[in-house]
Amino acid sequence: MLKNSLIFIFVFLLQINSYSQDDFYDVDTVREIRLYFYQSDWDNLLDSFYVAGDNERILADIIIDGSSYDSVGVRYKGFSSVSVNRIKNPFNIKLDYIIDGQDHQEIDKLKLSNVIQDPSFIREVLSYEISRKYIPSSQANFANLYINDTLWGLYTNVEAVNKSFLIDHFDNKYNTFIKCNPESLNIQIGAENSNLSNTHGTDSTNYEPYYSMKSDHGWMDLYNLIDTLNNFTDSVEKVLNVDRTLWMHAINYSLINFDSYIGYAQNYYLYKDRTKQFNPILWDFNMSFGGFRLTDASQLYFNGFDITQAQEMDPLVHHHYISISPRPLMRNLFSDERYRKMYLAHIKTIMEENFVNQDYFVRGQHLQNLIDQDVQSDTNKFYTYSDFTTNLTNQVSLVASICPGITQLMDARSTYLNSYSGYSGEPSISNTSISQNISLGDDLWITAEVLGATYVRVSYRFGENQIFRNKEMFDDGIHNDGAAGDGVYGCKISNCSNSIDYYFYADNDSAGVFSPVRAAYEHYSVQFGVSSGDLVINEVMANNVSTVTDNSGKFEDWIELYNTTSSPISTNGLFITDTILNLHKWALPNHIISPNSYFIIWTDEDGNQGAEHANFKLSNLGEQLILSNSDSSIIDSITYLPQVDDISFARNPNGTGPFTMMTPTFNHNNNTTETEEISISSLTCYPNPFSDKLNVISEEGFFVMDIFGRIILESNHSEKPINTSSWSDGLYFVHLKGDSNTTIKLIKIK
Repeated sequence: MLKNSLIFIFVFLLQINSYSQDDFYDVDTVREIRLYFYQSDWDNLLDSFYVAGDNERILADIIIDGSSYDSVGVRYKGFSSVSVNRIKNPFNIKLDYIIDGQDHQEIDKLKLSNVIQDPSFIREVLSYEISRKYIPSSQANFANLYINDTLWGLYTNVEAVNKSFLIDHFDNKYNTFIKCNPESLNIQIGAENSNLSNTHGTDSTNYEPYYSMKSDHGWMDLYNLIDTLNNFTDSVEKVLNVDRTLWMHAINYSLINFDSYIGYAQNYYLYKDRTKQFNPILWDFNMSFGGFRLTDASQLYFNGFDITQAQEMDPLVHHHYISISPRPLMRNLFSDERYRKMYLAHIKTIMEENFVNQDYFVRGQHLQNLIDQDVQSDTNKFYTYSDFTTNLTNQVSLVASICPGITQLMDARSTYLNSYSGYSGEPSISNTSISQNISLGDDLWITAEVLGATYVRVSYRFGENQIFRNKEMFDDGIHNDGAAGDGVYGCKISNCSNSIDYYFYADNDSAGVFSPVRAAYEHYSVQFGVSSGDLVINEVMANNVSTVTDNSGKFEDWIELYNTTSSPISTNGLFITDTILNLHKWALPNHIISPNSYFIIWTDEDGNQGAEHANFKLSNLGEQLILSNSDSSIIDSITYLPQVDDISFARNPNGTGPFTMMTPTFNHNNNTTETEEISISSLTCYPNPFSDKLNVISEEGFFVMDIFGRIILESNHSEKPINTSSWSDGLYFVHLKGDSNTTIKLIKIK
């Protein structure tokens, strides 16, 4: 008996360990999730919240693949897939609802869909798998859900688009983040929903019926996006990642996913990345592959479309026909011929990489085989087991409609698109190359062999915080391209950084093509080392008690890097460490530091806050810091002594001088020397440090900025004295009007 018990325990622990080693969203693993509600009438409570339109949650305990968590918050997920008359409803489970920081494998929210609109069970998982090849998209797999130890059914387990998702894909979670789903879907002619067609002025309340702000700010950003998209199309690339948008449309139209922007303008997110461009993010694939066939997108299909029409859906229907409800995110982009060719090139890539080669069918069979027994065990499923086995290839009759077979739809769609005008006849791109033995600031020559093109360009950036810039290429014999007319195109990129990402695009009268074909989500890259002295550790603060906060409002220690050159320096391929034993301890993000500019690294061991947060902390007792290239060659190395509260260790003169203890100059020049009275040119300030009063003498006027760049005082003449009793303690910068280079750094103390 004891032997059998030990075997059971061993097998159970082995199962838990096996689960723990897997990625939670591993497609080949069916998860086990067990909910234990505190209230016996939990279903009635959730029903009542849904009917009332309330997002309130109820408490439960949860076991995920053997790992237990207390006090999670549970509510229903979605709208149309929920009904008080259904047993198998979808769930939204928040693990940190009560216990702050509680998560499972760094996941704090579970989204479980009930597969109500999909007899095949695989539409959502398969569609996300395809989408992830081309744009940032959620992971998805399957999970068996048990409630109070009763099997509730097989669900799709979809990664939430939340701040963790933003960190993974954008290295940042603090910028404007918007969910584009109307409070109530309006299917009438001319309905707005979340189509980005109307600005509604600057009052945020006018946008709330159509958009949900998930960040702490951003309504003006949304206003500017809508205004630019509708009224200043020539400037749209300043506020919108057009390529990501074209990919989103290409995915939706390829997969006939009309429960999206192209249908009733819903089920997507917008996130403003570090380039200050909005990026669309797809959401909700449960009715892809023609499961949803209603749209007000054009006069042709307002009353819906049948399977044959889905197979032969014109991917430019929003361009060729008048939309009843405006879709500026499509129509205003498709009005540009080059954008149309780029969009169709993306569709061709999707079709060739997934459908022409029958890869989707192989994957579909694999997924169905994986969950076959689980579907049979699901007594609450909405379709028969026969429907499940049939719907990958053939249509299934539903209560009020027909759900097309996935291969029935997509094989015919591949055939239709293959003969579609603008789909074929594109140029070919090969033999791409760059000049060798380049150094920081050099001219970089890029060439490519392109046949059958009338227009060729390279798109490039030096870091991920930059927008890709376009440079036309020429086959004229004077752009390092060989002989004129030989099919080799070239161009020069001046003042090159140490790292560059790039891709090619070419078109002719027929069609366009990218290299690589998944650009810009995939691209070519080249990098070389940074020389000693070009980038330096400029300032260190190892005891930040009250000087400056990070993006989460915490007083964390920091390291300041400074670009001493006249060229942009990328941090891609660079490392910083606090131990000589591991020079590759922390890889810096792919960020561009402009000439004579700064980059702040927060040393708080909290990468969940963003890419600028290192995986180590600084010791206030002193230690060594080393900045190096990927080949372990040292760029800069310093050793600092024990530190005191709110005093930094910094170079003076800035960037080149020896280190000294001084008042912090976070993200600013270190050169200013602190005395009782400081004078620069025609600007004088005293005393320094100051407390409740400050005197500023200026012939030309001045303004005062705090550490965050906010102007707190502006004057056209001298001010003696200024009452500063209400100012917070910390650093201030006095700038002379008309001469931004004349700046005095001051510190306010108690």
